Amino acid sequence: MIENNHSTPQVPQRVVVLGASGFVGKDLCRQLKNADIPVLPLASAEIDLTQPQCIDQLRQMVEEEDAVVFASALTPDRGKDRAAMMKNVLMGHHFSQFLEQTSLAHLVHISSDAVYSDEEELIDETCCCNPSGLYGLGHLVRERMVQEAASKLGVATTILRLCAVYGPGDTHNSYGPNRFWRTAKNDRRIVLFGEGEEKRDHVFVRDVSRIISFCQNLRTEGVLNIATGTAVSFGEVAKQIAGLADTPVEIECLERKNPITHKHYDIAAVIKAFPTFRFTALEEGLATYFSDSSQGSHG
Repeated sequence: MIENNHSTPQVPQRVVVLGASGFVGKDLCRQLKNADIPVLPLASAEIDLTQPQCIDQLRQMVEEEDAVVFASALTPDRGKDRAAMMKNVLMGHHFSQFLEQTSLAHLVHISSDAVYSDEEELIDETCCCNPSGLYGLGHLVRERMVQEAASKLGVATTILRLCAVYGPGDTHNSYGPNRFWRTAKNDRRIVLFGEGEEKRDHVFVRDVSRIISFCQNLRTEGVLNIATGTAVSFGEVAKQIAGLADTPVEIECLERKNPITHKHYDIAAVIKAFPTFRFTALEEGLATYFSDSSQGSHG
């Protein structure tokens, strides 16, 4: 269930972004600054959430009227093993301890669609959370800890479960638009598994930042999957990126080692919560990605 506590937007007095040096955090800080909204960006260099002293540091920096975005996490490219999971859980544990001691105007918790089973082909917010790997399990544990802690002080909380995110400033190099664009630019080739038949949803990073702002301005509560509702095959993504390149790009197909799977999203909850919001079409997002990356800009 998703609910907006404000019928008209009310901009937060300040937004604190934990994980400000990450892909989503950096883009969100850029958008907030462009909108002249006060922002306090906090990266691991300022506060290490794996260390217990971060609790007191957060208490000294974060104020009751702040809207906070908890986007600090080790992403899959930095490990999917037990060690990476435990670090992510430890960050959630320390952040939850901080939450139990401090009231906030609003909280947005950035999670992942990895909390669902890889076997789910049509996903909405009612699907059972049954992670297929340790990475997703870590995110599910974080969600539960943060929800419990925030509820003790009545902090309105939005949990956003992100599907694959692409765009300028990517730090993950994940299979899909981000890796395809990077190898097309550097190596003049794109490598697919099989023919790239799998269909997936890809969301533009700037849309993620816009939805976060919608949630803050409306003091949204509940869980939302962030996906466009349109699944496209990796093969089609590769063709679109190759078509945008200024020199020929070879698309190479490797022998498939895993069965073909597809994922689709029912985004009725996003539409209901934010009826005026429109996701960026993949073609437009890739063109913007191409333009900004070619110019060396992440803005």
